[in-house]
Amino acid sequence: MKHIRVTQDGGVATITIDRPDRFNSLDVETARDFRKAGLSCARDEEVRCVVLRGTGGIFCSGADLKYVRTRGEQADFDYLQPEGVAPEKGFGQSFKEILEYLHSTISEIKRAPKPFVAAVDGVAAAGGFGIAMACDLVFASESATFEWAYHKTGLTGAESSTFFLPRLVGLRKALELVLLNPRMSAGDALELGLVNRVFPDAEFDERVAEIVASLAAGPTHAYAVAKSLIHQAAGVGQLDYHLDEELQALARIADEPDFAEGLAAFFEKRSARFGER
Repeated sequence: MKHIRVTQDGGVATITIDRPDRFNSLDVETARDFRKAGLSCARDEEVRCVVLRGTGGIFCSGADLKYVRTRGEQADFDYLQPEGVAPEKGFGQSFKEILEYLHSTISEIKRAPKPFVAAVDGVAAAGGFGIAMACDLVFASESATFEWAYHKTGLTGAESSTFFLPRLVGLRKALELVLLNPRMSAGDALELGLVNRVFPDAEFDERVAEIVASLAAGPTHAYAVAKSLIHQAAGVGQLDYHLDEELQALARIADEPDFAEGLAAFFEKRSARFGER
């Protein structure tokens, strides 16, 4: 796999997004490989704990907007369009191709009979924020930051973020984070309950390794049952339906003028002027 690395140390598997030149964003190929790695680790009985992380001081920034802007590669649309022809207008179909893989991975993370841990050492924004929130445990380095970020380009939120955010921080705070979009430090995220623990940068890898080794040495079947029961109590059985709603909503909004303006502003490094026609 080109930008996804999987390593295993005893019962701990680590999935690393290794695309720092694109801020560890995911185009279709990377999203497909991420799904392949996630499903493989989730279903491998020798893997007792899975860690997700990024490289280059970035956890993940979600879908690759450069890929979306060019409307993807024709070959990526084989199952969506006749003869692999990418859509000529709008950007929603490009997003859909990426998100179908990411949402499938997130669904698998929540069903997996083992702990999934997000090790956030750097930026977790937009889809990266959502992927982190979908994990069972989230550990952050002191220099990590978290940001909703979707509205910067006129998007609605996906990658499970609109599902887990109100469950993690409550309705009022969730709306504040979505509408005002503050960039949160690791300490802010810890205070809000978005992460479990924050470690000094110099100790981050060591401390995370200690915890996940302990999880891998624990009673995996008991963890799996407890995880399932807690998810049942929290209504996580609704996740797959909600992921589909997120995907359809984002694909629709990506075909509207506000996203076209947000996308142009992103690459021109300026503030978007929404509502101007």
